[in-house]
Amino acid sequence: MGIGQRSIKTRLFLYYFLLFAVFSVSVILFQEYRERKFRIESLESRLKEYTEVTARYIRGHGFMEVPGYRSLDSLRVIIPPEEIRITLITPDGRVVYDNLVRDYEKMENHLHRREVELALTEGEGYHIRESASTKIAFFYYARRYGPLVIRSAVVYDREIRNFLRSEPLFLLYFLVVFVVFGIMLWAIAHRLGDSVSKLRDFILRVSRGEESPSDLKFSNDELGSIGREITRLYDQISKAKGELNLEKEKLISHLHVLKEGVAFFSGEKKVILSNSHFMTYSNIISGDLMDTPEEILRRESFSDVTRFINDVLSSLYLFSGGDFPRREFSLSREGRHYQVQCIFFQDRSFEILIIDNTQMVKRSIMKQQLTSNIAHELKTPISSVKGYLETVKNNRDLEPGRIRYFVDKAFMQTERLSLLVSDIALLNKIEESSELYPRELVRVAALISEVAESLGDALRSKEITLDIKVEDWVVVNANTSLVFSIFRNLLENSVHYGGGGITVFISCYREEGGFYYFSFADNGPGVDEEHLSRFFERFYRVDTGRSRKMGGTGLGLSIVKNAILSFRGEISARTRQGGGLEFLFTLPKN
Repeated sequence: MGIGQRSIKTRLFLYYFLLFAVFSVSVILFQEYRERKFRIESLESRLKEYTEVTARYIRGHGFMEVPGYRSLDSLRVIIPPEEIRITLITPDGRVVYDNLVRDYEKMENHLHRREVELALTEGEGYHIRESASTKIAFFYYARRYGPLVIRSAVVYDREIRNFLRSEPLFLLYFLVVFVVFGIMLWAIAHRLGDSVSKLRDFILRVSRGEESPSDLKFSNDELGSIGREITRLYDQISKAKGELNLEKEKLISHLHVLKEGVAFFSGEKKVILSNSHFMTYSNIISGDLMDTPEEILRRESFSDVTRFINDVLSSLYLFSGGDFPRREFSLSREGRHYQVQCIFFQDRSFEILIIDNTQMVKRSIMKQQLTSNIAHELKTPISSVKGYLETVKNNRDLEPGRIRYFVDKAFMQTERLSLLVSDIALLNKIEESSELYPRELVRVAALISEVAESLGDALRSKEITLDIKVEDWVVVNANTSLVFSIFRNLLENSVHYGGGGITVFISCYREEGGFYYFSFADNGPGVDEEHLSRFFERFYRVDTGRSRKMGGTGLGLSIVKNAILSFRGEISARTRQGGGLEFLFTLPKN
């Protein structure tokens, strides 16, 4: 402890000593400046008298604007030339008189002499430099009088230098004060060292995550009382912080597990906390991509909600007791139905809760239709295979070419049947045993390139362009084969039903709450809104005959949705602004 005390004592002393040193130097410099300025002003005042005498002489003899300044030599009786130099300069810098230079007409232009510039711009000025004409250092003072600048100067010799130098007595006085003050600082730092070093040890321990020492004792003075109070308050804050962090973790975990979209806003309508479902539902209802939850309050689709919030915040409603303003709204979009609740709290903050009420209905319909759909879908290829084989069996005299034709047709139907069974098995495996697909880090941009390459012939034949805006650093925590299946099925959907010459847009437009937000869209013909609510159902087709002709099983989008749900993400479909179809979905971040 003794070493610690000496260390903190030395630091305190150095801090205060350096502070006083800076203060002392600044005072000395300021005093030097003030004293030098005073002496310069005294010297200026003396030279100013000579310029005034010269100016009065010129006015008195009436040649202020007429050549003939050589008569100024008569001023030598009053102004001895060996002490003072008098120069007359016109505004254009030409020297018209100098009492120390006989051929002053040959002197160079003085327009850019510092003292002359100051006299022309500010009325007067001074400068210390060596004369270009006499090679002697002068202290110059110049002042403008009408059309002339009259300059007086004194030789800058040892006497003038000594005159401008400050008195050393002031420096000696400050040196003595500096030493005395340093001794006093050392004594004060020594007295404060004990309590300060204990406080330092306490802070070092808590900063390393160690518990507050229970045996820490401070001196019985004001600083000791402060130290005891700091340790007591720290213990209270640590306990409260731990409890708050625990509750916060519970709340955040709960929000991201909820199927409802939840967002909390401050009284200034700034988002405090939100989950991924909130952004997904908000984008579907608004029909637009939003970067932040606050944008929901600027969308026309939520105008009733925004109006209610503005009315409450602008009113004189007293937030007291437990009866706080709340209201429910019903919103629909593209075959989906949502319940939106807005609840205010005592500090004028509020919560917006979005509940998707169509989920249970869609699930019930799906279960009812699943059995009949599977039977129907399996019946078609089986019937075709049976018909082709019966034709061959009952017509044994068929030509070999015709037999090969019917066998090939039967084989194509078995291929389709095999693909259908494979898709059904994949769906069941995702729904019932998604844990069988191991999680790994998937670079989405590279995977999309692989998907595009695998469908390259189809894309080129239909002249389809890809517009991909997914950065290389976007990495999701998912299964490579399932993510590949997601993007392949979506791209196949655009190839089969989007038409030729379209553009497919793929982007990662946001990241929040442990998820990346993706948009997959094309500018093809799109579909009617009545179909969007059933788009991800098994075997659902917008145009049954056309879909079968394209060779689809009707399970592609169901596979996409269930794969995304297995990663705790979400997906929805909507009509793209400007035409076409758009899918919005989320995948977990790394």
